[in-house]
Amino acid sequence: MNGKLWLALFAGLFILATAPEIKAQERATIQAIATVISGLRVDGNRDLNFGSVMPGVNKSVDKQTDGTFAGQWTITGTPSSEVTIDFTLPTYMYTADSIASLPINFGNSDAAYDDGTGGGQTAPAGELNPNGPSPPKNLGAIDGTIIVWIGGTVVPAVWQTGGDYAGDIVLTAAYTGN
Repeated sequence: MNGKLWLALFAGLFILATAPEIKAQERATIQAIATVISGLRVDGNRDLNFGSVMPGVNKSVDKQTDGTFAGQWTITGTPSSEVTIDFTLPTYMYTADSIASLPINFGNSDAAYDDGTGGGQTAPAGELNPNGPSPPKNLGAIDGTIIVWIGGTVVPAVWQTGGDYAGDIVLTAAYTGN
């Protein structure tokens, strides 16, 4: 063979050896998806009402047995979703002019809830510690609700000023993501 033929053969082999490998290409597409759950709704249905209080005589309202006096909220959201329930509690109630105060206390078992698995206020699904924290709870599987009740005790002094007293009790509910 002559030199030109060898050179051409060598050049051809070199090109084949260094050329990128040609392959068939495949591809697939997937979607990014998410379901945004509905927001929570918290409704205050009934105030915690101690009614008439005598100076020097403590008065309590029970979360279960005082049906028309215990405070009540309804939490509504996505069925079976887990939520935290936290309370912001007053230590005093005040007259409208804020001149007089009335101590109010909440025990660790002064709140209860029903998620549809209990028997309502008189036989709730469980207790909540209004002084917190309480373990997360699941909204009802059927209607996505939890009803919460709270009781407490007022401690009037013997010299307690007469009048109407009030204080805010705040229930905050939030999804946990579970």
